[in-house]
Amino acid sequence: MKPRIAVVYIDSGGGHRAAANALCEVVREQQRPWDMQLCSIQEMLNSIDFIRKSTGIQFQEIYNIMLRRGWTLGSAQLIPLMHLLIRVSHGAQVEVLRRHWSACRPDLVVSLVPHYNRSLKQALDRAWPGTPYVTILTDIADYPPHFWIERQDQYVICGSGHAAAQALRLGLPASHILRASGMILHPRFYAAVNPDRRRERVSLGLEANLPTGLVLFGGEGSMEMVKIARALNRARSRVQLILLCGKHQRAAAELRAMRARIPMFVEGFTRDIPRYMELADFFIGKPGPGSISEALAKGLPVIVERNAWTLAHERYNADWVEERQVGVAVSGYREIPKAVEKLLDPERYPGFRERALATRNAAVYEIPALLEQIMAAHRAAPECAPAPAADWSSNSDSARCPPACA
Repeated sequence: MKPRIAVVYIDSGGGHRAAANALCEVVREQQRPWDMQLCSIQEMLNSIDFIRKSTGIQFQEIYNIMLRRGWTLGSAQLIPLMHLLIRVSHGAQVEVLRRHWSACRPDLVVSLVPHYNRSLKQALDRAWPGTPYVTILTDIADYPPHFWIERQDQYVICGSGHAAAQALRLGLPASHILRASGMILHPRFYAAVNPDRRRERVSLGLEANLPTGLVLFGGEGSMEMVKIARALNRARSRVQLILLCGKHQRAAAELRAMRARIPMFVEGFTRDIPRYMELADFFIGKPGPGSISEALAKGLPVIVERNAWTLAHERYNADWVEERQVGVAVSGYREIPKAVEKLLDPERYPGFRERALATRNAAVYEIPALLEQIMAAHRAAPECAPAPAADWSSNSDSARCPPACA
């Protein structure tokens, strides 16, 4: 019988589902004999979602609304409040999730979600004691307490030395802290597209040889993109922009209506991001772990914003960019023109580009082997654990499931 692996995701932002889909895709590519079952935490907890019952809006959608409307100021204060609400309903969560795991007998649970790992693990222990539980961080760092890493009998897979060191400080044994070389990316970001950049740019209404920036604020988009475009448009800088607005229709409409003094191409939600990145020379956006990692995978130096509106759990990412000298962090759109000038300086750009290309991230191909290692250890002796792969003290880098699983 194939091992059944439950992969838990959430649709708050696009990164968690994208990581789950990418992981499943690589498992298929590697022809591993596993039954991969995607499980939505929203669907699993739908019956006790008091936000949905009182407002008609699912709890996972609150985050997306915040992103679209730019309501991210004060996120550091909002997170503890959210954790308080989660803790208040902890007992109900555990019971609902216990029933779910009882009906869906997993051999391994892989969580790609923050906030709910305590409830998910406790419910699994009540339903099927001894079943291994793994949390894969889709952020470069944890934002403790109770964000990604919980002090419980579980494994964590970290994409940075900083996150692994955080897990060690929290008290997890080194044997349960496994390293990957970065964030999970879809296999298409590793494909060699090699487009005719000159011809492709012209086909988008851009100039063939002008330095090209790709502006992206995640799948939800942001009105900040309009401010960035205006800042560069007024500066009459010798650049052109590819602006990918995601689901933010208002941002796309305002950009298309702008009186452009520099060439601009505006697109809404698209899955063709790797192709557009191949046509660009640098990236501008929020310090989201997925967007940064995708840009670096395509060799693009990055310009990211870090200010009071930056999500609290993403602020470290801007530090990470500057520590590795793969880009520039700015406090807001007004600083973008000078940051672009700095990045494109002929004496600096080759170094930024070289360091971006040197950021080797094969996490999505490494993680299936780590999951197999965990399952093999538990098959041999449940108390055993894989040996640590590195020193992480530094910052260097069968029944059918219920409808919630598909």
